[in-house]
Amino acid sequence: MLRTTAQILSIVFHPLLMVTYMLMLLLVINPYQFGVNKMAEQWKLVLMVFLSTFVMPFFAVFMMKSLNMVKSMELEDRYERIGPYILTGVFYIWMFLNFKNNQLIPKPLVITMLGSTIALFLAFFFNNFTKISAHAAGMGGLVGMALINTLFFNFDTFTMNLGPLGMYEVSTNFVLMAMIILAGFVCSARLILGAHNEKQLYTGFGIGFVAQFIAMLFIH
Repeated sequence: MLRTTAQILSIVFHPLLMVTYMLMLLLVINPYQFGVNKMAEQWKLVLMVFLSTFVMPFFAVFMMKSLNMVKSMELEDRYERIGPYILTGVFYIWMFLNFKNNQLIPKPLVITMLGSTIALFLAFFFNNFTKISAHAAGMGGLVGMALINTLFFNFDTFTMNLGPLGMYEVSTNFVLMAMIILAGFVCSARLILGAHNEKQLYTGFGIGFVAQFIAMLFIH
């Protein structure tokens, strides 16, 4: 049961899904910065990010698997990660440049995308020495983005519309704590599955977290 839960967490919070989750979180917290009243009104943007940062990189790795360039989609051998890192990096850079040159894209999302790109290439660099956790890097980025958003781009609270359940005032500090707890669950899942050791998880989380602040220094 524990391993099954760990596997589900690893799939749901796959590293390639993190940019999509970051965008969705920004839309939930402050949709007005995107020029809309609620997240559903920006479904085209969410779909574009999902396709560019998850579907296309995932398909590229699938093709590599089909051509026997990698043994499995899990990329358990760190040397097998070199090609996928480079390919994914190309998609991330393309997405960042699109955001950077689009005045309709708010600064927090530009920072998020650049931070995710920096984290990816830092992970690529450290992959030459150890198989750091890409899951932890993704969660570190999510926590870093939540902290930056709380400190620099928002009020203390925001209103969440839960439809039939009504409207609720939510603290951005609560969101930050929820992201930290979630990161703990995902990293624990990787330990339970034996995919990484603690050092690889800490390194990955640190890379993802710090990369968001590096991006803010360039964009802010």
